[in-house]
Amino acid sequence: MKTTYRAMQVTTPGTLELVEREAPEPERCEVLIAVEACGVCGADASDIDKADPTLKPPRVPGHEVVGRIVAVGANTPSIWKIGQRVGVGRLGGHCNECSECRRGRFNLCRNQPIVGSSCDGGYAEMMIARATGLVSIPDELSSDEAAPILCAGIATFNALKKSGAEAGDTVTILGIGGLGHMALQYARKMGFRVVAVGRGKDIATDAMKLGAHRYIDTNRENPADVINAMGGTKAIFTTTGNPTAVATLMPALAPEGRLIVLGVGKDPLPVSTGYLVGAERGVTGSITGSPFENEKTLDFSVLTGVRPMIEPMPLERAQDAVQKLRSGDAKFRIVLTR
Repeated sequence: MKTTYRAMQVTTPGTLELVEREAPEPERCEVLIAVEACGVCGADASDIDKADPTLKPPRVPGHEVVGRIVAVGANTPSIWKIGQRVGVGRLGGHCNECSECRRGRFNLCRNQPIVGSSCDGGYAEMMIARATGLVSIPDELSSDEAAPILCAGIATFNALKKSGAEAGDTVTILGIGGLGHMALQYARKMGFRVVAVGRGKDIATDAMKLGAHRYIDTNRENPADVINAMGGTKAIFTTTGNPTAVATLMPALAPEGRLIVLGVGKDPLPVSTGYLVGAERGVTGSITGSPFENEKTLDFSVLTGVRPMIEPMPLERAQDAVQKLRSGDAKFRIVLTR
């Protein structure tokens, strides 16, 4: 095993630097992973901007990580073995002790690290991970393909499953980017009538190829009017943090429909309480999922042929990758590789 590894760390907020670090040793119930691929997510940009400048050593971002176990700490469950290919998503491993864990709500555990934010992530050649956060990767998926599914994939897959929509219902995906392009594929494979909403006609062809039955360009059409003419939508999945765009679409929500919030923004979302009460509509958030749910997402992706559209970039170009993500030029997911 190598005694040192390369990592892209946040030396100052907003800036990544390539450094050489000594290889760490996993502690109790931890493993050391040799990273093969790490997806670049919108949350990474926020982690990089908000990183604590006094932290020593500086934080390493990245939370869509796939690699192989190269060392195992004491008391790590025997299902995890050296050489095994595993992944780690945004949630770094539940504690198994808190009230949420005792209820089996592992994704809501408040005592787990947030990978790339409160603990080091996968913009590196090696990474320490809690055993409770590990996800087994199917042989049918390459590491590059699997990495984005560990965040963008499970976030949209779980949201669709828990939305209350049933096969044959109309669902609407707002925002056709890193999250949205996965949501379109999963929604189509789950048997929904899929409406994609975006800005501009340049994305229309991609949206239809990814699974949309109808694409609505907000520059040319009023999306709520179009969707209401179709009978309304059972669920809206918003991947954008723009509250104005979300509010414009809300009138299309059918009675007992749900707005599922996936994109995080700084500004509050204006929602009429009367509109919610009058037809029993609801607004809810959705956070990724447990390692078990992540494995179900990966298996579903294998069974149905769902794959992220990725652009590989070498680890040392992580700063360029994040900048490309910020500019909106990424199509649709950038993956850092060794």
